[in-house]
Amino acid sequence: MAKASDVKSGNILRFNGELVSVDEYIHRTPGNLRAFYQAKMRNVKTGKLVEYRFRTDEEVEIARVETNDYQYLYEDGEFFVIMDNDSYEQFNVPKALFGSSARFLKEGMNVIVAFESEEPIMAQAPTSVELEITYTEPAVKGDTSTNALKSATVETGVEIRVPLFVNQGDRVKVDTRSGDYIERVK
Repeated sequence: MAKASDVKSGNILRFNGELVSVDEYIHRTPGNLRAFYQAKMRNVKTGKLVEYRFRTDEEVEIARVETNDYQYLYEDGEFFVIMDNDSYEQFNVPKALFGSSARFLKEGMNVIVAFESEEPIMAQAPTSVELEITYTEPAVKGDTSTNALKSATVETGVEIRVPLFVNQGDRVKVDTRSGDYIERVK
């Protein structure tokens, strides 16, 4: 157990039986009252924001979280199988931890996963990926208005919106957080 004064922003705490990540941690000393720590914490599983005031001598449990780079291997039902690049050990990570960015994952891609005592608690795909366009309608000459977009299907099967000049077979960079087209890759 650690004291509340040992906590920093970015720590993962076990708070009321749940894992929370500390977003903001401020020491306050109001007028003639005792000092305290004001914490804004986000539940790791649900994403819900929690605010709490810790006394300076209050004991808190800082969770031991190991974050590392892993290689995404393949999809297995409700899980993604990832491999440790150093030990070649494989782990099953629930798809839900990746959120909406999971649809852009391609075999062999590097991902970041955080484990707390052998259980995966957070997973993050790269912020942008390069994917090949497998299908899109050809652009019609003269059909160009400002910022016109058309639908295109990428190699992972996801449909995105791309500019008219992008053709089938082109490689494009896609933002995994929003699913937006960033640029065409040469």
